[in-house]
Amino acid sequence: MSDVDLSSEQYEKHREAGEILAQVREEAAERVEVGVSHLDVAEWAEERTRELGGEPAFPVNISIDEEAAHATPSADDETTFGEEMINLDIGVHVDGWLADTAITVDLSGHDDLAEAPEAALDAALDLVEPGVETGEIGARIEEVIDDYGYNPVVNLTGHGLGRWEQHIPPNIPNRAVSQSVELEAGDVVAVEPFATDGGGKVSEGGDEQIYALDREQSVRNRDARKALEQITEEFRTLPFATRWLDVDRPEMALRRLERQNVVHGYPVLKEDDGALVSQKEHTIIVTEDGCEVTTER
Repeated sequence: MSDVDLSSEQYEKHREAGEILAQVREEAAERVEVGVSHLDVAEWAEERTRELGGEPAFPVNISIDEEAAHATPSADDETTFGEEMINLDIGVHVDGWLADTAITVDLSGHDDLAEAPEAALDAALDLVEPGVETGEIGARIEEVIDDYGYNPVVNLTGHGLGRWEQHIPPNIPNRAVSQSVELEAGDVVAVEPFATDGGGKVSEGGDEQIYALDREQSVRNRDARKALEQITEEFRTLPFATRWLDVDRPEMALRRLERQNVVHGYPVLKEDDGALVSQKEHTIIVTEDGCEVTTER
């Protein structure tokens, strides 16, 4: 991809998505305070994205303490923020071209743990250029988080971003790995270090509020059919929230679609030891001599 045109419409839309997202991330983070509703912050950020000319690429993830990903409030969620470690993971797309970012808002008093992934991300981005191995980036992330006295979450990775696709190759590990690939000019990737004071692995919990389309097929149930029409028209293959569906009983409609293998859910991911997890993420475009961070203001 050495002759890639980084001024093409595709990359301009990635940049536009990133610019919107950087603003939404900062404004949403400022709204996170003890006593504020998770649902209020999530819905505010999603609506703010639309006001600025983008669309949510996935539901706002609000992960608390040991949660690492895939937590978003339900339509009737009354949960409020406490003195906790809070990760906001937000995505924006413009005509299907994506940007993805995350930030830790620490209300728990664990400043060093909140700082560790941010420092690791800065160090990782300093390495990025065409030809660098993704394993080298992972090793640098692991080294910085280790220097802070914490562990990276080893079974979560950064990832490429495509059109209407949130996760494509290459994966960007958060630790040293023996098998990796070289980055190329024109790659659009999300680099997202996670740090924890636990062992460094996450597993699926029980709750699911986020889903994505697997395949289209005929569906007999009226509500399930209506939900599928909305999914294919509005969200395509991008993740969506149960609370986004305009049907009377969205949970039941999704259960029907899941049983028919039309959609799949994303269970909340939690650190195995119940330990705190922090996160920082930027989307970048690999350039001829380094990288351009699209989600930085």
